Amino acid sequence: MKWVSYRSPDGSTRCGVVRDGTIHAVGTDLLELLRAEGGLESAATREPAETVETATADLLAPIPVPPSVRDFAAFERHVSNAGRAATGDGTVSPAWYACPLFHFSNPAAIKGPYDEVPIAPGTHSWDYEVEVAAVIAGDCSDLDAATAERHIAGYLVYCDWSARDISASEMGFVYGPSKSKDASTSLGPFLVTPDELEPYRSDKGYALRMDGYVNGEHYGGGSWDEIHWSFGEMLAHASRGTTLRAGDIVASGPVGTGCIQELAGRRPYLAPGDTVRIEVRELGAISARITAPEPS
Repeated sequence: MKWVSYRSPDGSTRCGVVRDGTIHAVGTDLLELLRAEGGLESAATREPAETVETATADLLAPIPVPPSVRDFAAFERHVSNAGRAATGDGTVSPAWYACPLFHFSNPAAIKGPYDEVPIAPGTHSWDYEVEVAAVIAGDCSDLDAATAERHIAGYLVYCDWSARDISASEMGFVYGPSKSKDASTSLGPFLVTPDELEPYRSDKGYALRMDGYVNGEHYGGGSWDEIHWSFGEMLAHASRGTTLRAGDIVASGPVGTGCIQELAGRRPYLAPGDTVRIEVRELGAISARITAPEPS
């Protein structure tokens, strides 16, 4: 199934399941459906409150305000490329292989799949990231990596907009990224249930292309099945000693060459007026126009 959140023609916010290019509205809040008994599977059997053509719908982020957002760095090629661009050395630290690493991002900064994205204040190196993310189906703790993916309600396209110059300063201290990752995160357009992707299962991920484009030009990307840390391994690590809640977002980090940072000066960072497209096969695409920083 593919699920969306959207703004109804009457101005209300609704969610629904997509069938043959039409949204069948069965609730007002996707997070509420995840938390309800029976989850999305049960909700999909309801009579629709309305139907809206997907092509003309005002789509929102599938989970507009998630309880939490964790963003990992699960692709080895990205980590190596980013290190090489920053220091000339693409060697990956042994710490990265010891366990999957993540930072918390800002649930209040979520944007829809077609929303404009203002450049964060104070940065001159604004970047996108080509990622996928899992949405947690229900509250769970201390998961086992071999079975943790059973707790995934679905996957979506994820773009972590990043201020690279601010990040370079922040990462010199032990706390890691903060304001460099605080301004915007784009999600959507669909929440795609895992059964839809099963025919593409490959190694630790899926044989599905992940690509980034700026002003229609392909900048880079790769395949989901290049991932080093599986979503099961990421969920097991994230849930250790704590609770993941329904609607929590767990993101992969960028695929190799899935951001401008990795291109080591071969492409300029983003400027107002640029249009960025983040596309993951079977999950759809985010398309965002970059705008000037908002007045502070």
